[in-house]
Amino acid sequence: MPVLSYVLPAGALALLWPRLQRRVQLSRAKHRSLAGHSLMAKRLARLLPGYAFNEARFFGADGAPEAVVQQRRAGFERLVQGYAQRYARTLAATAEVREGLADLQFTSAYRVPYPFSPYLRERLKVGAVVASAEGGSVTDLDGNRFIDLTGSYGVNVFGVDFYKATMSEGARLGEALGPVLGAYHPCVTEVVSRLKEISGLDQVSFHMSGTEAVMQAVRLARYHTRRKHLVRFCGAYHGWWEDVQPGPGNPMPPRETYTLKDMDERSLQVLRTRRDIACVLVNPLQALHPNRNAPGDSTLVDGSRSAGYDRAAYTAWLKQLRAVCSERGIVLIFDEVFLGFRLAPGGAQEYFGVRADMVTYGKTLAGGYPVGVVCGRRELMQRYRPERPADVCFARGTFNAHPYVLGGMCAFLRRLKAPEVQALYQGQDARWNARADRFNATMAEHGLPVRAANLQSVWTLNYTQPGRYHWMYQYLLRWQGLALSWVGTGRLIFGLHVSDAEFEEVLQRFVAAGQQMQADGWWWQGGQTHKTIRKQVLQETWAALRGRCP
Repeated sequence: MPVLSYVLPAGALALLWPRLQRRVQLSRAKHRSLAGHSLMAKRLARLLPGYAFNEARFFGADGAPEAVVQQRRAGFERLVQGYAQRYARTLAATAEVREGLADLQFTSAYRVPYPFSPYLRERLKVGAVVASAEGGSVTDLDGNRFIDLTGSYGVNVFGVDFYKATMSEGARLGEALGPVLGAYHPCVTEVVSRLKEISGLDQVSFHMSGTEAVMQAVRLARYHTRRKHLVRFCGAYHGWWEDVQPGPGNPMPPRETYTLKDMDERSLQVLRTRRDIACVLVNPLQALHPNRNAPGDSTLVDGSRSAGYDRAAYTAWLKQLRAVCSERGIVLIFDEVFLGFRLAPGGAQEYFGVRADMVTYGKTLAGGYPVGVVCGRRELMQRYRPERPADVCFARGTFNAHPYVLGGMCAFLRRLKAPEVQALYQGQDARWNARADRFNATMAEHGLPVRAANLQSVWTLNYTQPGRYHWMYQYLLRWQGLALSWVGTGRLIFGLHVSDAEFEEVLQRFVAAGQQMQADGWWWQGGQTHKTIRKQVLQETWAALRGRCP
């Protein structure tokens, strides 16, 4: 303050001071990591150089002795040959489609930390084509069956057979109309009524994806509050569009988005004092890894990953958030696209005991078909102002409320009420926490540096020791017959239908893969720490910036 007074006249300082205070308050409410500073992260991403290890460096990036390097090389070659033989047809089909499929090129490049990626992709191919699915498994083109831990990105809550049945029932309901759009299938009445009952909200709108549903919820919040800014929390994912993904991955810089620290009083203070916030977006999945981006093996640079779930603490946070939003006229939006219908039949609202102003659903809701849904309070869902007929909030989509999708939703919502499905929800916390405890005890018993953190049936793996090769675990897990998504051990998604015997089989495969990791030298420890590995990576990055081979 005294320094500024020498530079600015008193009147100008008096005008600027409140703004400066708000700016400081906002900055303090952001997480200190790059995940909390979208603009800084975006600028750094543009500067960060890419570099790739050659064959020799690939096996000895951590300074392991030659004997360990040779262990790794031999184990890697066995895996390369094994993959090539066991998955020959699947790999050939994947290679053929990859040339014309940009999505597959992206996911293939980001399975592991980027210095290792080029050599790994050249030598150790991963299949991306499956021929069939049944029960809790998928089968590739070579006839290999994998226990499915991908969960179809959250769609598969009750098992493949459940969704095959709901899709068939939905198709039978919709086939009389087929591709007729604009008019609604008669089952729309039942679907809307059930969604209102589940959400506890007044009205519904249909969309074609979860991302699109979130877009519409934010648009409506801005329209009715006449404010433009939205608040999202550090690390949370709400789809790929500009306003909710303001950091790396988005070509546009952050504009009307505040990325604040999750579970922090300073974030609540920002909400209490600003007048430009239209809505707050909450993805309840962040309860598993607050203020962290969605975990993936591509970020296992030094082997560190932090995840953990405290139900009581997160419930208290949501209740505080609800109170502040009510006080300030801010629209509270629960993005339940991923977790909806997994934690409880009424979703995260029921599970945490907190009611939002608007809720978005997707994934599992259409019983296997693509869908996005917004449920909200009546006054927020209205898209026009009767007193200003030209002032509208327009949103349409050719395929929203497609007869087959409506049929799938109807079939899903009917089955959700069935006693055998309701029974799957009973004791979920205790059941999945016990399984996580069993997993962790077994890993410790076998001397494996792997531990699970879970939000019921959604898991992520943490590692108890530093290392540059933890990402290799995913390839040995695949070799043991476990199907993983492209983020590897960052996210494992179980179906609620998984029995104790089926879980035990999964556990034993994790052990077998871990023992092979040890035998092949990938978990060698030579006094390295997270700090020394990060220092090493910084040195490599600096060398790459200077045009030198790291």
